[in-house]
Amino acid sequence: MPVDIKKVLVCDAVDEACVNLLRENGIEVTYKLKLPQEELCKEVKNFDALIVRSDTKVTRDVLEAGSGSLKAVGRAGAGVDNIDIEAATKYGVIVLNTPGGNSISACELTCLLLASLARPVTLAAQSMREGRWDRKIYAGTELYGKTLAILGLGRIGREVAIRMKAWGMRCIGFDPITTDEEAKAAGVEKMELDEIWPLADYITVHTPLIPSTRNLVSEKTLAMCKKGVKVVNVARGGIIDEAGLLAALQSGQCGGAALDVFPEEPPKSKVTEALIQHPKVVATPHLGASTAEAQVRVAVEVAEQFVALTGRSTVFTTYPGVVNREVLKTAF
Repeated sequence: MPVDIKKVLVCDAVDEACVNLLRENGIEVTYKLKLPQEELCKEVKNFDALIVRSDTKVTRDVLEAGSGSLKAVGRAGAGVDNIDIEAATKYGVIVLNTPGGNSISACELTCLLLASLARPVTLAAQSMREGRWDRKIYAGTELYGKTLAILGLGRIGREVAIRMKAWGMRCIGFDPITTDEEAKAAGVEKMELDEIWPLADYITVHTPLIPSTRNLVSEKTLAMCKKGVKVVNVARGGIIDEAGLLAALQSGQCGGAALDVFPEEPPKSKVTEALIQHPKVVATPHLGASTAEAQVRVAVEVAEQFVALTGRSTVFTTYPGVVNREVLKTAF
């Protein structure tokens, strides 16, 4: 049977297109942004569904407080590490994300950061602002002919490969799920990790943060790479071991890093601060999804899936972002 979603609480700022689409389909929408956990626990029982981005944490306490009324949590974005999936499943709450909404924006930022590691344009621009003309200091290298290792060949990883192939890079990659055919279609030679490390001139990670990917890139794995290998992370903080990366930068084993995500955001640890201040690091404040287009796309995709879950629309009928699909068996 359909999921009866009549009242939705928006907990983090989303594009107005999301709200408009929900209201057009008879769903009441309330805005209460960035509520403290205690207040969210009080409010959640009054709503059928929540919409969050990354700021609001949907904890076990929140889900328990909403038990009996809360039916769905929509994440306007890809990562769902701010939602307790196990507790949601226990209480019969559907959790869904918008896996494709950020893909192009995250991909394009990855490509820009790869280029910035090859050609130090940010440092050169700063030197010009300071009145200097340092052409020799900021000479770079070409990406053409270099080998890019893509760890994680989902939507974003494959989109990166398509673009960097156009720059003349050889793309190799690892993913335990993506098939050889899917990788080949994106121009990627699929390999095992122990084959990849010695070949990579650049490494970019595009995996979720799960136990098997935590510290996937570490001082140990960087030691298996060519001296001067460069790394990019626009996925999740924690996939690259920051202490190991800092040590590799200091020794020269790693020739540069571009980081858009961190284990703690905003960063507070001394190791992270040392990385941000390192002259061979380009650091950005989690900008992967920060484009006008992505903000609209993820907001609309959440709304479309909520409407589809109600079963009241002939236009919106699918919910591909559901991450705990076992709940659907009891919900329908």
